Amino acid sequence: MGVQKKTRKFATVKRMIGQRDSRLKKNQDKGEIESKKKAKGNEVVREIPQVSSSLFFQYNTALVPPYSILVDTNFLSHTVQHKLELLSTMMDCLYAKCIPIITDCVMAELEKLGQKYRIALRIARDERWERLKCDHKGVYADDCLVDRVMKHKIYIVATNDRDLKRRIRKIPGVPIMSVARGKYVIERLPDAPEK
Repeated sequence: MGVQKKTRKFATVKRMIGQRDSRLKKNQDKGEIESKKKAKGNEVVREIPQVSSSLFFQYNTALVPPYSILVDTNFLSHTVQHKLELLSTMMDCLYAKCIPIITDCVMAELEKLGQKYRIALRIARDERWERLKCDHKGVYADDCLVDRVMKHKIYIVATNDRDLKRRIRKIPGVPIMSVARGKYVIERLPDAPEK
C-alpha cells in the first residue's frame, strides 16, 4: 500500500484566523490610526493664494516696456539652431525694448551640457544681457524660473520646454515666448487697454 497524503481538511483551514484579520485588537488600532491620517489629508483647504496686485484688472499692469525676459536654456539652443539674433528678434516680436535676463541656474545648466551647447553658452555670456544671482540650492533652472515668476510677475518667460510652459500657464499674468517657425512667438501677452 501507498503512503497516505496528509492534507488539511477544508473546514479546519477556513476556521483559522489570519495575522491581518481586522477582528484582532492590534489590527483594529492600526485601522483607526490610518483612518485619522486619511481624514487629515482630505480636509478642505479654505486658503486662497495671494494674488499680485498688478493683476487687479484683466491683464498684468506690471508688464510694461522695456520688457524683462527670463531666458531658458533650451530657448537659447533653439535660437542657435534657427540662427536667430537674440535681441533684435525679441524686439521684432514685441515691438518694444527688451532686456534678456539670464539667471545663474541657466548658466550652470548650459555649462553642464558641454561642447554641444558652446555657442548658446557664448550667447548667454554676452555682457549686454542682465544677469540675476540665485540664492537657492541646486541648479535646476525650471524651478528657479517658476519660483522667480511666482514672486514677481514682471517677467516674460522665454522657453521651448513643454513641461515648463505647462507650469507657467498655471500662473496668471505671465506671458510665454518661444521659438517657432524661424521666429519668436509670444503667448498670452494682452493687448493694450482701451481708453
